[in-house]
Amino acid sequence: MLGRHADDIWGLGAVVAGLLVAGSVWVSAMGPVGEAIDKILAWSLGLVRWLAPAVLVWIGVMLVRGGGRSGRAGAVEKAEEAEKAGEGEDGSERWARALMGSGMMLLAFTGIAHVLRGRPGLDAGVENLGAAGGTVGMAVGGPLHAYIAVFGAVLVLAFLGAVGLMVLTASSAQTAARAAVAVVRPVGRLFRLGVQHLFRDVGGARRPASVDPALDPRAATAATVARPEPAAEPRPDPKPPAPAKPPAPAKPPAKPPAPVPAEAVAVPAGSGWKLPSPDLLSSTESRQIDQAEVSERGLLLRDTLAKFGVPTTLLEPVVGPTVTRFVLELGEGIKVSKLESLRKDIALAMASPDVRILAPIPGQRAVGVEVPNVDREVVKLGDILRSAEARAARHPLEVAVGRDINGRAVLMNLAQMPHILIAGATGAGKSSCLNSAITSILMRSTPDQVRMILVDPKRVEMGQYDRAPHLLTAPVTDPRQAANALAWAVREMDRRYDLLSKVGFRDMAGYNAAVARGEVKAKLGETGPDGEPLKYRSLPFVLVVVDELSDLMMVAARDVEESIARIAQMARAVGIHLIIATQRPSVDVITGVIKANVPARLAFAVSSLTDSRVILDQAGAERLVGRGDMLLLGPTSSAPHRIQGSWVDEAEVRAVVKHWTAQAPEFREDRSVSSASAPGAAGQSGSGAGASAAGPVPAPDARPSPANAGGGPDASDITAAPPPASADDDGDDLLEEAMELVVETRLGSTSMLQRRLRVGFARAGRIMDLLEQRGVVGPSLGSKAREVLITPEELADRRDR
Repeated sequence: MLGRHADDIWGLGAVVAGLLVAGSVWVSAMGPVGEAIDKILAWSLGLVRWLAPAVLVWIGVMLVRGGGRSGRAGAVEKAEEAEKAGEGEDGSERWARALMGSGMMLLAFTGIAHVLRGRPGLDAGVENLGAAGGTVGMAVGGPLHAYIAVFGAVLVLAFLGAVGLMVLTASSAQTAARAAVAVVRPVGRLFRLGVQHLFRDVGGARRPASVDPALDPRAATAATVARPEPAAEPRPDPKPPAPAKPPAPAKPPAKPPAPVPAEAVAVPAGSGWKLPSPDLLSSTESRQIDQAEVSERGLLLRDTLAKFGVPTTLLEPVVGPTVTRFVLELGEGIKVSKLESLRKDIALAMASPDVRILAPIPGQRAVGVEVPNVDREVVKLGDILRSAEARAARHPLEVAVGRDINGRAVLMNLAQMPHILIAGATGAGKSSCLNSAITSILMRSTPDQVRMILVDPKRVEMGQYDRAPHLLTAPVTDPRQAANALAWAVREMDRRYDLLSKVGFRDMAGYNAAVARGEVKAKLGETGPDGEPLKYRSLPFVLVVVDELSDLMMVAARDVEESIARIAQMARAVGIHLIIATQRPSVDVITGVIKANVPARLAFAVSSLTDSRVILDQAGAERLVGRGDMLLLGPTSSAPHRIQGSWVDEAEVRAVVKHWTAQAPEFREDRSVSSASAPGAAGQSGSGAGASAAGPVPAPDARPSPANAGGGPDASDITAAPPPASADDDGDDLLEEAMELVVETRLGSTSMLQRRLRVGFARAGRIMDLLEQRGVVGPSLGSKAREVLITPEELADRRDR
């Protein structure tokens, strides 16, 4: 009984199915069933699922149209029409043709989407598969890409899709070519007519300008009458160009964009290093936002403010990973200060420990009330480094920070900061931020591009990076050695400035680009400190990361503050940058000198308004909720940017470090970094001033790089190891000079020796102990200077003997 209506039933069913899929995929209006349909189609078909509703509706319409003439008469009529047209194709053949053509086109589209959208694997999750070609595309495009790469895979899949289209439409390639020509020909005709009309307008506008209307009014009138007025074109007449400015100067904007500088390329050409795979970092599972709950909380906020006499209009809220920002427009005559005075009442109504009021939101005529989310999202480092923002970042010092309240990935370029101060209470997320920054550099940059010095007074935070080829030395754990490491960075800065001054470049970027082009060459007969012919090499960036500044300030406050101030003031042009972190944001740790020279700040949750003002010079950090919630204040902005920091697991960090140590199994440490007897001190000649006058030290034979790598500098390219000290029996070659200073000045002070001999705190203290053993000075008196026990005459007698 229903057989005569089979086409109608199947056609209407296809139309209903298409509408159901459209409600699930396009507008998300089908509830849990629609979400399940969307996930299944995303997992299987990827981006092609967006075409599924249109295809189903089209199939249904064609079936209904074909089944409209039902019954025996309709069947006889169809058979007669087919016989007249010479068609020998019955209904089963048409179904087979439709299924085969549609299947081939489906395989082609999903395969191309998989190849061109990042090629995610089965472990990438439904969200990543849905943004590509799904499992069907992975099954088709994956093997093709493995054997014939992207270009070949796209070419083969495009051929498959073209064949499927011909099978589906029962047409030939010649017919398709004629149809394409018929479509393109009118477009070309319109374009040609438009170009001709454009040049006719330009020529007509230029002719009247040859006579100055101010000198001959008749000429102006004649030109006005002679100008043809297009009847069908309502636009105003173009302004006549000035006589001295022909329309040719539009040429400069058409020049191709300038090439990317050599220092901005992620991986140098010809480098033997291989960057780690992004698969070493995990990603966050996608979560659905409960829009009903967000709307309910927004209405509750609006009603609460209305009870206190603050009428507002609720706009679209912004749901971030940590907080939700409710955007409100205040009523007429309502002061912003009145809203800020209700902060505690708002927190009570929203059942939140605290809220942050942003009044106004930058760039909007509205205020924002940021309320912590009940269910917080964990932002993983892998999500940030796989984002579009990370793919667009090219500088080797761009590191991942986290996600902002709008869900965008945030990266910061340390070369533009150029130094950053990180502070916050214990457990607020400082160490996670440092790990994300260091791991970002290990994921995106090679040892030829970035070298690092890690200062870890806590001894447990940075040990996982040990023996990575990016490090100049093992993580420094002794605070006294950390002061020497900062002093080494100052000497390296001076050495690089001497080098740039010699070769005639303003900054390291220009020098490296010139070295890459082969424009910087040594003079004939010029040799390096080792006597070998001098060869100029590219300079890597140097990043100094200090995990706990307060511990260094307790041991050697003056040395640390002076070194940080000098690096922060001058080191940007030579590629030396600082990341300084502390959990004690007080004025005796973050001193005025440090704050004045470190423009970028990153504040985590703190306990008081005073601490927030020390870090940011404004309130806000005391309202953060901890666990990676931060405020980033850039060097050129006065409004902090709220971000949820990224998280990287320790196992992932160790996997990344293992990737690098496998390429450079022999770790070569530059002991001059943490040694007190560093090159450049008074009376010594090493890679400090000596090497800077002659240029970079040539790379030694043993270097931590791949066997076939070329051109990457190691620690000796940055500064050579100090020459062996010609120490006397007392253990220090500066002892005699120190003895003369102490006796002449009658001042037994360790700080005086540091300044006059230009040595670190540890070495000055050791020299003072040796002077006490020789009987030159008395025992230590705490903070007071030691007593000098001998006179200049007695010192002369000692030398004579």
